[in-house]
Amino acid sequence: TFFDSRTALFTHLVIVLICSLMVPFPHEFLLLQVIAGMVVTFSLRDLYERSQLIRCAFFIFMSYALCYISLSIYQEADFKKINWMMMLYFGINFILLMFTYILVYMLEKTFGYVSSITLVELSNINTPILKRLSETSPGTFQHSLQMSILASEAAAAIGANAQLVRTGAMYHDIGKMANPAFFTENQSSINPHSQLTYDQSAKIIINHVNDGIKIAEKAMLPKAITDFIRTHHGRGKAKYFYNSFKNQYPDREIDEEIFTYPGPNPFSKETAVLMMADSVEAASRSLKEHTEENIRALVDKIIDGQIADGLMRNAPLTFKDVETIKNVFVEKLKIMYHTRISYPDLKK
Repeated sequence: TFFDSRTALFTHLVIVLICSLMVPFPHEFLLLQVIAGMVVTFSLRDLYERSQLIRCAFFIFMSYALCYISLSIYQEADFKKINWMMMLYFGINFILLMFTYILVYMLEKTFGYVSSITLVELSNINTPILKRLSETSPGTFQHSLQMSILASEAAAAIGANAQLVRTGAMYHDIGKMANPAFFTENQSSINPHSQLTYDQSAKIIINHVNDGIKIAEKAMLPKAITDFIRTHHGRGKAKYFYNSFKNQYPDREIDEEIFTYPGPNPFSKETAVLMMADSVEAASRSLKEHTEENIRALVDKIIDGQIADGLMRNAPLTFKDVETIKNVFVEKLKIMYHTRISYPDLKK
């Protein structure tokens, strides 16, 4: 549920070998448990819904029953000598395995793990936070949806946790609910920034990170999701207001921290992919023509700029990973902004 298949199978084998020292029929015990462990490992390789746990428990029951009956027939060569009470024990085991979901919840709360089941549940758009986001900040909600597609595809392409990135993308901008009108995707005709100075505007924009963390902590979201809120801008700057200030007052001394996000910078493949997707998706809306050349030039400019600014310094990405991510972004943006044919009117 929480770790990869290799770790799960290796741990299971070690435990079974230790237990075999204390049981009356060690060889038979080993055969049954190794087969049951393999069934678990392969049936839960991609866990994304609760019903899979029930199916897995049923597969375990069937594997125990078939292996035991086959082994008994092989050893005794007589159906009458099969101990059918063992089926009752396997049935009790099946019932006890139904409590696995409760244990998953307890382990998550105790050790801070995040299972795929929880990630799927959190990414449901009917959760209270996402529903509120869609109502108060519809533009931000749409941006988050588009981002989740981009980021999860890129994460899957480089072997990162796609489900974690998808869920993180849905929550990364929840802090904008505090002041939705100050973000362009939620504005209509009035821009409240026109009444503010550049540093005041930058402070409001940057505060959406801290506001998002407060909302996440109040809703008791997992730390793995809160990390996406903290890192989706890293230690980058609110470039629009920073550049505008520098252009208008080239000789004035500037406090860099006023225009700098609190961070930290991305420190995992997943948080790095989300930062890239966030900037690319937002900037792609400003393109006048969504040709492949324009999209590729935009993707290269933004991601290369982030690397040059040192925002990806702590992320475990290779050059190959970066190129793969760029290619995925270009292909997905081409599909998102594809042209539609105009339908002709019916002539009378």
